[in-house]
Amino acid sequence: MIVMKEEATEAEIGHVVERIEEVGCTAHLSEGELLTVIGAIGDRDRVASLGLEGAPGVDHLVPILKPYKLASAQFRKGERTVVEVDGRRLGGEHFGLIAGPCTVESREQTLEVAHAVNDAGAAMLRGGAYKPRTSPYAFQGLGVEGLRLLQEAKDQTGLPIVTEVMDVRDIPDVVEVADVAQVGARNMQNYTLLTELGRAGLPVLLKRGMQATIDEWLMAAEYIAQRGTLDIVLCERGIRTFETATRNTLDISAVPVAQAASHLPVIVDPSHASGRRDLIVPLSRAAIAVGADGIIVDVHPSPEDALCDGPQALVGHELRELAQAVRTLPPLLGRKSGVSEFGAPVRR
Repeated sequence: MIVMKEEATEAEIGHVVERIEEVGCTAHLSEGELLTVIGAIGDRDRVASLGLEGAPGVDHLVPILKPYKLASAQFRKGERTVVEVDGRRLGGEHFGLIAGPCTVESREQTLEVAHAVNDAGAAMLRGGAYKPRTSPYAFQGLGVEGLRLLQEAKDQTGLPIVTEVMDVRDIPDVVEVADVAQVGARNMQNYTLLTELGRAGLPVLLKRGMQATIDEWLMAAEYIAQRGTLDIVLCERGIRTFETATRNTLDISAVPVAQAASHLPVIVDPSHASGRRDLIVPLSRAAIAVGADGIIVDVHPSPEDALCDGPQALVGHELRELAQAVRTLPPLLGRKSGVSEFGAPVRR
C-alpha cells in the first residue's frame, strides 16, 4: 500500500500507477478527503522491486499482511467504505434497511410488498428472481420474468433493487435491472461468479457461507475487489451449528470482528439466520446494538402461502415495528438512520 502525501499532484500519482503496472502488478486507487492510497497487487517479488520509497509525492509504504489485500482495513487506513446506491448509503455513519420478498412469486405479491416496504422507509427492495433451493423440485424462481417484475416495482416506488445472481450466464440480465447484485451463502466460494461480478460494475452484497470462517468470507470479497469492484457489502446470515431451535445460528460477534478486519460495511440478515419471524425484531435490535451497518429482511403479504421461506417473512404490523426500531435505535449509537420519522426514505 503506497500512501501519497496530502499535496501529491496528479502527475506524481500517475507516476506511481505507471511504475506499478511496469513491473506487472495491478494498481488500485483509493481517494480519501485528504490522502490518496494506491494498492499494488501482484507477485510478492515484483511488488518488492517497485522502488517507490522516497519517490516524488510518496509519503510512506505499508505492507498489507492479510491475505485479503483490498478488503483489508489497512487498505483504507482507518476509513470505512460507504456504499451509495441512488442516494441511499450503507456504511460509515449510515445505517440502512433492505426489505422485500425472499422470492418474486407474482406481480400482485411483488408490487404489494414493494409499496409496503417503501412506506416503511426501507432504503432498498430485495427480491429473488433466481432462487437456490436444496430440493431440485422446489420453486426455483421466475428468472427473467421475475426481473421484469422487480423493474416494475422499482419504477413505481423508486427503490433500488437488490437481487441474487446464481450463474455467470445471468449477469447481463441482472445488470439491466439490479442496483446491487447479491451473492447467496451457497455461492460465496463460487470464485468464477465472484470474479465476473467484480467486472460487472455493480455493488455486490456478499452473504457469508453457512460453514465459512470470517477469513474465508473476506477472501471471497477479495475475488470481487481484485476485479475492480470495491463497493462490497458483507452480510452475516447465520452459520450452521448443532443448535436446532433456529434455522441457523446468528453469529453476532462476526459483525465487529469483520469490521475490525475490513473497511467494508457489514449488515445482518436475521430472517435467514433464525427462520422465525418472531425473532427478527429482537435480532435486528441486537444487530443495531453491536454496530451493524444495516439489516436485510424478508417480507410477504401472506406468509402462509409463500412459495419460499414463509415462516421467516414479516407481515405489515411486524414490518412497522421493525421500521420503528431502525428509525430510533441507530441514532442512539451515533448513526444516521435511513428511515425518516414519517416512513419515507431519508436521502443524504
